[in-house]
Amino acid sequence: MNQTFSETLQTLNERRSVRHYDASFTLTETEVKELIELTTAAPSAWNLQHWHFIAFHSEEAKQQLAPIAYNQPAITSSSVVIAVLGDTQANRNYNPVYGPAVEADGMTEELFDSIKGQVEGAYQSAAYGRDAAMSNASLAAMQLMLVAEAKGLSTLAMGGFDHQVFADTFITEERFVPVMLIAVGKAVENAKKRPALRLPVDQVTTIL
Repeated sequence: MNQTFSETLQTLNERRSVRHYDASFTLTETEVKELIELTTAAPSAWNLQHWHFIAFHSEEAKQQLAPIAYNQPAITSSSVVIAVLGDTQANRNYNPVYGPAVEADGMTEELFDSIKGQVEGAYQSAAYGRDAAMSNASLAAMQLMLVAEAKGLSTLAMGGFDHQVFADTFITEERFVPVMLIAVGKAVENAKKRPALRLPVDQVTTIL
């Protein structure tokens, strides 16, 4: 087992949901952007990158968010709360993603048109667009939590907030839907000491 693999396993095994943070610990705007940049390396269907992020970094922004998230302590004590949004119209990302590859001769026009046909065919269904937004943005959310853990930070994924009020207050484009909030910061002492309570593998797995 090499060092990199050992470190990866340690990150996976030590991650815990943390609800209480050191409010005196801060992340710079540059550090927040770096977290998000690494998050965007997450996989997505057709590489359409079905996500957008709203970072509640200032105290004013977190205070505005707090009542919408039922005043959970992590909202105001963490260094930043990152809202992960799903893009229900991610097919609109097709040209910006693949256009440069065609222009640089890294993708043929035929392949470009073929994939575009697949994408546009799938997005004829509004239900598909929403399902893809939720599933692919969730991949980004997990990536964000693992990136933070690898940097010595802690996180809490929160689905407990008023989604409609959040959308009405903070989302300006109808294509985006709120998926979850993720608090990021430095855990207070002993916040991660509790054991991971998990069901046995045999109980959650069917091997065919």
